[in-house]
Amino acid sequence: MIDPTARVHPTADLEADVSIGPGSSVWHRAQIRFGARIGAQCVIGRDAFIDEGVTLGDRVKVQNLALVYHGVTVEDGVFIGPNAILTNDRYPRAITADGALARADDWTVSPIVLRSGCSIGAGAVVVAGTDVGRFATVGAGSVVTRNVPDHALVAGNPARRLGWVCGCGQRLVDNGGAQVRANFEGATRCPRCSASYTITGDVCVDAA
Repeated sequence: MIDPTARVHPTADLEADVSIGPGSSVWHRAQIRFGARIGAQCVIGRDAFIDEGVTLGDRVKVQNLALVYHGVTVEDGVFIGPNAILTNDRYPRAITADGALARADDWTVSPIVLRSGCSIGAGAVVVAGTDVGRFATVGAGSVVTRNVPDHALVAGNPARRLGWVCGCGQRLVDNGGAQVRANFEGATRCPRCSASYTITGDVCVDAA
């Protein structure tokens, strides 16, 4: 079902049983495959690909040329940057061991979950079977091969934790104003919005 308040560009390709929520926009040449569910107030950019059965929550932004494959679940408020790729097969092959063309039954989907408020930078790859936590940030061009904790900032290939970020996206700082690093523990705050957090090991929680 396409909500009457949704905007779908004439060049977009929507397959059967696609649902698009109120206030969402689907732009030039985007492809949304069978059974995909797009929430309210989402933006699907030019040439983006949303695969069969993918679910997007509300207020999700999928930028130009991003590829979101079958098996991916995107919660509310997630940002997926241009040219980002979310995969679904950890052991990809075009053929079976005996040389036959691989079919649907010859591989297993390894799901990805992008938790509320997280951001996936431009050109980043999230490898099948990994989750990205709430309000985490994946740097541009990174390759994510393992789960990312809530509020973590990761970058590189493979992506490694560099520090921690606020819900508003800013790097968290210590009491002296220095950006906290990956191994920091204790009280921290956001220099932009003054939100307070506590970091213990791999866990960063709102201290309010």
